[in-house]
Amino acid sequence: MADIVNLRQFKKRKAKDAKEQNAAENRIVFGRTGAEKQFEKNASRKTELFLDSNRLEGRVPPAGKDKP
Repeated sequence: MADIVNLRQFKKRKAKDAKEQNAAENRIVFGRTGAEKQFEKNASRKTELFLDSNRLEGRVPPAGKDKP
């Protein structure tokens, strides 16, 4: 004999499973940990500081590009 299934609970469980599946896919696509975000931010800041500190001031324009 078949088991009796409460359709209301079945629908809720199915919707919850679909949400969990969608959340897992979004974590893969969009998710980065806080440490990864912080590392990226620090790396870009270090690069920017390096470039700013090594900027050549008062550069001579290349030949043929003189301003009138």
